[in-house]
Amino acid sequence: MKLLSEKATCNSHGQDSSYFLGWQEYEKNPYGEIQNPNGIIQMGLAENQLSFDLLESWLAQNPDAAGFKRNGESIFRELALFQDYNGLPAFKNAMTKFMSEIRGNKVCFDSNKLVLTAGATSANETLMFCLADQGDAFLLPTPYYPGFDRDLKWRTGAEIVPIHCTSSNGFRITESALEEAYLEAKKLNLRVKGVLVTNPSNPLGTTLSRNELELLLTFIDVKGIHLVSDEIYSGTVFNSPGFISVMEVLIEKNYMKTKVWERVHIVYSLSKDLGLPGFRIGAIYSNDDMVVSAATKMSSFGLVSSQTQYLLSCMLSDKKFTKKYISENQKRLKKRHAMLVKGLKNAGINCLESNAGLFCWVDMRHLLCSNNFDAEMDLWKKIVYDVGLNISPGSSCHCTEPGWFRACFANMSEDTLNLAMRRIKAFVESTATNTINQTSHQNHQTSNKKKSFSKWVFRLSFNDRQRER
Repeated sequence: MKLLSEKATCNSHGQDSSYFLGWQEYEKNPYGEIQNPNGIIQMGLAENQLSFDLLESWLAQNPDAAGFKRNGESIFRELALFQDYNGLPAFKNAMTKFMSEIRGNKVCFDSNKLVLTAGATSANETLMFCLADQGDAFLLPTPYYPGFDRDLKWRTGAEIVPIHCTSSNGFRITESALEEAYLEAKKLNLRVKGVLVTNPSNPLGTTLSRNELELLLTFIDVKGIHLVSDEIYSGTVFNSPGFISVMEVLIEKNYMKTKVWERVHIVYSLSKDLGLPGFRIGAIYSNDDMVVSAATKMSSFGLVSSQTQYLLSCMLSDKKFTKKYISENQKRLKKRHAMLVKGLKNAGINCLESNAGLFCWVDMRHLLCSNNFDAEMDLWKKIVYDVGLNISPGSSCHCTEPGWFRACFANMSEDTLNLAMRRIKAFVESTATNTINQTSHQNHQTSNKKKSFSKWVFRLSFNDRQRER
């Protein structure tokens, strides 16, 4: 008799992905300016540490919120007691207004349709439990966040079928790619329950266009399936074109009184926009009452603490602060993004043009020794172990083209980023030098072989003439 469950003993978590393996190598040898200057620099973690000073300043100016007080009186006992699964009304109201503010107040959100979860990871998994049974499939555009293999599949039993996007059009979603993925799922005898997209994209750092969003809504309408829009990076858009939420397009295209209205669901979190992944604040927004009801019941397995909700309800309700924070944070992201792009370009490396997120999609195809994923892994290992940078290889994101990598830029200081750029430039230059030396050596060998061959032909010809005599 087995003492452990299949879930405990199976290897379907995705932990053996190079995405997670890079983290493990970093943890063994983390860079530190003083403690370990030759260590690995973490560029595989999409954290936003650029605006902590703004958050800390607000906390210092609002001691009541940080000290769990209301009008100078302690509410510790109130917060310490058991809370309803629905969450604190003040926090849900503040959260939905913040979501609207990030979207330029072009759409409004109803707090009664919001379900709080312990981060976006929990939100995505909860939606899978609500929308799909074991063996059902969701279609995801590639490249996609490596953690989805764990978040969407591991405990739910749902399957992922890739929508193959390519660099030929900047990895944009096309109608043909959607149809091909749908047909592929059918060939595998999988029932397609929906499409899941990240907007802005992780790992591309690009926002979905209005045409792509309209295409997706038409597709799910025709197929009678769901659309999950993971919009956790919506507040990180720092360049045009601006962010367009799927909710905005739903309203513009008059889907409110159709079945589609109830089949579109949004995932949000404060992990990226506010840089608070440790606070575990995620949310599901749905127009389907049954989804909201079921997700609320499931949220009991991953509640957000009352203390966290109270603190952040105070912060998000301060509109003067949120307006300043959103604007300043986007300026800082834009500046840091430009630093990474310039540093890579100086090393002879280009990036996909992007306008959002905490990372760049980096094109290193010209550094591969051959055009395959084995060569990509060889290059990745050199960058991790020899260069000392942990970046995420495209294969971990299910990219169909070898040689692309995701590099994060917002989880480190400017000095550390500059050091990372110096390291990668030195690596590229040494690689080019080695290639030139190898080519020169090969040419020299070829030249010697030609000379030897010529001498052999001359000797053979001379001997033949001697025999003729």
